[in-house]
Amino acid sequence: MKKKFILIIGLIILVSLLSGCTEINEPITKDSEGIWNEFIVYPLSWLIINTAKLFGGSWGYGMAIIFITILIRFAILPIMLKQMKSMKAMQLIQPELEKLKKKYSSKDAITQQKFQQEQMLLLQKYDVNPMAGCFPIFIQMPILIGFYHAIMRTEEIQGHTFLWFELAEPDRLFILPILAGLMTFLQQKITMRGQNSNPQMQMFLWIMPMMIIIFALYVPAALPLYWIVGNIFSIVQSYFVKTPELADLQKATNAKSGGRKK
Repeated sequence: MKKKFILIIGLIILVSLLSGCTEINEPITKDSEGIWNEFIVYPLSWLIINTAKLFGGSWGYGMAIIFITILIRFAILPIMLKQMKSMKAMQLIQPELEKLKKKYSSKDAITQQKFQQEQMLLLQKYDVNPMAGCFPIFIQMPILIGFYHAIMRTEEIQGHTFLWFELAEPDRLFILPILAGLMTFLQQKITMRGQNSNPQMQMFLWIMPMMIIIFALYVPAALPLYWIVGNIFSIVQSYFVKTPELADLQKATNAKSGGRKK
């Protein structure tokens, strides 16, 4: 979890630097140059504008952002399911990993090299990718910052409202930032169900929502709206995928316990 947290911070800085060379106040058009503009910002801007036309009315742009968020989530759903499968497999092989750690407890270089080799063989045996949990972050972070640029630089969005807030301005009532933090907390809590908790995981469970709340206080309201809808999608996804997995895991645990009693 500590490595994941550092990765998130590093990725935010990297994407911010890549997008920072673009003037945030410069309107985005089909003639905007640069890889960031051509392949991230303009496609998102075009998609928001044309989807809003389908919904129409004063709520068109807000509904467009919700629709596009759900569309993106369905697009990356196979990667998310792969991540959850890898996390489940990692959880199942924890006893074997613990045995390896005890077997190669010595901290000298040769022993640790043998431990790394044995660990890699174990991960390959169960088709576990330790980086699977990071793939969704790699995909979502450029989209999130791209959304920020598209919202700020798409002139058609300026002045449009949805529910109680203006899409291109921070939420003055602070409701969206709080909801974004709450949904982040719930999403992480559900994802961690059935996993062995440790102090680092517990710390991350609280730090990430706080970071999201602070971030959402200063950005256009359309961005926390995107984050909230995305987290609701993840919560529903986790419920329908993780609940059967936990039931199967509980059955397997009960079966092992019954076997020992006999």
